[in-house]
Amino acid sequence: HTRMTRTLSTADARREALLEAALPLFAERGISGTPTLAVAKASGISQAYLFRLFPTKSDLAIALVERTNARIHETMASAAAAAKLRGEAILPAIGKAYAELVQNDRDLLLLQLHAHAASPEFPLVRDATRDGFRRLVTFVTEASGAPADEVQRFFARGMLLNVIAALDAWELDEPWARLLVDPPQPPAASC
Repeated sequence: HTRMTRTLSTADARREALLEAALPLFAERGISGTPTLAVAKASGISQAYLFRLFPTKSDLAIALVERTNARIHETMASAAAAAKLRGEAILPAIGKAYAELVQNDRDLLLLQLHAHAASPEFPLVRDATRDGFRRLVTFVTEASGAPADEVQRFFARGMLLNVIAALDAWELDEPWARLLVDPPQPPAASC
């Protein structure tokens, strides 16, 4: 009995190490372009052991997508709870937290983009990505109480944030980048 617990603990630790090693590789090279041998080497295990932990490359990619989705959800939930306690609007708080997350965690951002792009080749990754969006849309809708059109605009802005972060547009002092990063405010109503 003790031996079984130790084995499971070791497998869980190896799985964690493997996911940590795989994330930057998948973020850099994409799901299709990342050889499992490179992931195994980066995590210090054999490719055979990698396939014991994750029987297919899709399984590994799905675990990364689910981990990324969970991190986004946790970030948004934390921001929503804090905004609620302060009596502030939920959507702007969630949006700010997401913007900071993708600006500061390039691997998370790139993995999301690769998961979207890998959909035709990896349909189960597409399904995991869809499930993550379903949960986020449900969460944002329920947490904010916003009508459907506001939730849609919120997610459209989130996709724009992904592009801004992927292009490092926050760093650019060019008119097109400033427009996307800091959209102009509508003119004040005249009296």
